[in-house]
Amino acid sequence: MAARILQNVFSALQWGSFYSIIALGYCLVYGVLRLINFAHGDIFMAASYFAFFIATALLGAITGGGPVVFVLTLVGTMVVTALLGITIERVAYRPLRRKGVNRLYVVITALMVGFILENGNLALLGASSKRFPVIIPERIWEIGPVVLTNLKVLVIAAALAVFGILQFIVQKTVFGMSMRAISYDKFAIPLMGIPVNGVITFTFALGSGLAAVAGILFGMSYPVLGPYMGMIIGWKAFIAAVVGGIGDIKGAFLGGFILGFIEIFIAAFFPSSFKDLVSFVILLIILSIRPTGFFGVAKSTKI
Repeated sequence: MAARILQNVFSALQWGSFYSIIALGYCLVYGVLRLINFAHGDIFMAASYFAFFIATALLGAITGGGPVVFVLTLVGTMVVTALLGITIERVAYRPLRRKGVNRLYVVITALMVGFILENGNLALLGASSKRFPVIIPERIWEIGPVVLTNLKVLVIAAALAVFGILQFIVQKTVFGMSMRAISYDKFAIPLMGIPVNGVITFTFALGSGLAAVAGILFGMSYPVLGPYMGMIIGWKAFIAAVVGGIGDIKGAFLGGFILGFIEIFIAAFFPSSFKDLVSFVILLIILSIRPTGFFGVAKSTKI
């Protein structure tokens, strides 16, 4: 029984890592613009496909795969996905921001961007799933009764590294201070000489880069890609961010692991068909008790 619980803990840490990395992308954009980028889950999907094509090309040139191919694929995917995020911000969100339209229209635009990414993928590549290439061969480690794989450890370590790097960027760098300043008062910041559009572009690029990290790790761990794979994962990551406190990096990171643990342990001890139902009921109860999430703080607006 103890071995089974410990095995499920590692599985929960892996799934929680996926949710946490994606939730951090939601958190970044919301923290600066107070905008829920509902297309973020589909950016994650697009990143998985970018990684698929980049890895396939690299494996054709570098036989055997390994860390070199992984690093090159990761960097290439992050760059391409960051460019996608920048394009979405400039084409879809910036015109609305300049006109000062109601946030409802921005939310509708975000949903439409997600549908465009999904159906654009479907139109270009077809409905058939694609199998992600083997970049790093899977190795199985048996530690007593517990079975681990190198990919599972890599996913968990990557999530911790992403969280640490993001905390450093937001708390210790000029761009991070600018992001926090815009979040505090976006109207006064231009008067202080801070390029608001540049900071927002950087935020979208950084958030999309996080989606790229999750995309390549997910493809390596669960190597079947489909055009709608980002929909449910994106929504779950968003809910996880809200439960943790979507305006707070620590909260979004914690929320992903909370959802991961709830899902895995429900699936371990109950029929799998109950997983999503019970998980969302528990999350709903948490939000009814603490609407701002674990780390979120209610903000008042002066009129």
